[in-house]
Formats: sequence, C-alpha cells, structure tokens
Amino acid sequence: MKVWTPSHPSRPAVTHLALTAVQRLTGLEPFPQPPVIPLRLPVVLMHGFGLLAVIRRKGHLHDTAMHLRAHGVRAYAPNVAPYETIATRAAMWAERIRHVLAETGAPQVHLVAHSMGGLDARYLISRLDFHPYVASLTTIATPHRGTAIADVVLQQPERLRDWAAEIVDWLGANALADGTSNVRQAVHELTPAYVEGTFNPNTPDHPDVRYASYGGQAGKGTSTPINPFLKPLNVLLYHRQGINDGYVPVSSAQWGTYRGTLEADHLRQIGIQMGSGGSFDAGAFFASLVRHLAAEGG
Repeated sequence: MKVWTPSHPSRPAVTHLALTAVQRLTGLEPFPQPPVIPLRLPVVLMHGFGLLAVIRRKGHLHDTAMHLRAHGVRAYAPNVAPYETIATRAAMWAERIRHVLAETGAPQVHLVAHSMGGLDARYLISRLDFHPYVASLTTIATPHRGTAIADVVLQQPERLRDWAAEIVDWLGANALADGTSNVRQAVHELTPAYVEGTFNPNTPDHPDVRYASYGGQAGKGTSTPINPFLKPLNVLLYHRQGINDGYVPVSSAQWGTYRGTLEADHLRQIGIQMGSGGSFDAGAFFASLVRHLAAEGG
C-alpha cells in the first residue's frame, strides 16, 4: 500500500546576504553585554579646572564613570570646587575618596585625573599623606610644568581680570553645596613659574604609588582637528610651548611612565565634542586605561 506523504516545494537557497540581514535585524549576539574588566580596586576620576559641568550636568566625568560601571568597574566621578586652589581642591578630594573607601570597603583606589586634577592628586598623595590609600595615579593632559595659557590670563588688563574673577568666583562658589572659589590664585598655580618653581619641588612623588601619564595633541602642528573654541588658545600656546591640546602642551603633560599622546583636544579627551572632525573615542580610551590597570594587578 502506498503511503501518501505531503510534498514540499523546493526551498530557495538562503544566501549569505539574507542571513546577514536577519542577524542585523535581530541584533542578537552570544554576549551582547560589555565585557567585564576585572579590576580589583575602585577607580576615582578626578576632573580639572572650570565648569565643564555646565555642559555635563552631573560633572565633567560622570558619563565616563557610568561607562566604566557598565564594564563592571567600581568607578566614581565626584565633583570638587571648579575654581579653587590645588590645596583646597586636594582636601575636598580627600573627603570624596574617604567616602568611596567607606562605601566599597576597598583598602585603596586608583586615581585617574584629567588636567588640573592631576596636580590635585599629586598634592593629595604627597602633602596630605594619602599615599597609603592610593595604588596608582594616571594623569591625562595635566600641566605638570604649567601652561602658558595661565600667564596670558594673568596678563590681561586689571579691570577685565577683576570683572571676570568676580563672575567666575560667584559661579564657582555656588556650583557645589560645599563650594568656595579663588580663581585668581587657582590660575596663578597653573603658571609654569609656579608649577616648576614652587609646586614640583615641594610635591615629590611617593615611592609606593605608581605614576603614569598621557598627553594630548590637536590643532596647529598636528593633523588632528581641534574644537573651534580652543583654536585661538591652541595657536597661542603652540608658539610658546609647542604641540598642545588647546590648554596643555605635550611637554608639560609627561610625568612618571609616559604612555603616549592622545590624538584629541582637551575637551575630546573626556568625551566633549563640539565641532566636526576627529574620531577619538573617550569611552574606549578610558576602558583601555582601566584594562591596563587590571593587567598590572589592580
């Protein structure tokens, strides 16, 4: 007896192109989550001078901290007074870091500091005896030998300086609940004469802390585009201190183990992009930096 079986029309061969289209449509991957970075200690991101928090409402480096948390890193980006002296900011950082240590139960932290934050961190470690709580310090575009931009600011007409300082100090003092401001002295402490003549001799590195640094370059003398708002400062600084990122010359950013020069201006380094051009990925850079810390046993 013949058994009937349904017939099937022949199926057209599924092309590689069709499979690719389906995969793109569904978006499914075996492991779609960001890979975990196995860093043992928390990371504290330290911001620099100024109120870039106006652009980033929760602070300069908040988005970066959240990006690192997506990778399993206990990352923090506290805020301190934006226009204060190094000593005042360092004392505020000490309070913030104590909070991180208490919350995480960790014995130490890694400090990753952008711009003036690196000077704050060095003062914190050396002058406030915070070295037992710091495993490493990595600075990004920190003016370890000062920046001539500070000299230019201080050379402006006195009436203009006083008017600007009054406004900036009001903003700085009211930016935080515990905020104060002293922009005149803060700018003075970024001059090459002060950093090289006073700060560096009195702020030695501690042998128990690992120090590393990155510089940044863009604009004049490079093939990297620069934020249009930074271009005048970039050109001025180029003629005084060479290749720079709009605020800090590469020669001034080198401290400890120098890990390289970022193809990014001072703002792009922390993910603030204004204007076209440039392909620097700040999130990928910070993740790579933290992977390096993990590889060192952090």
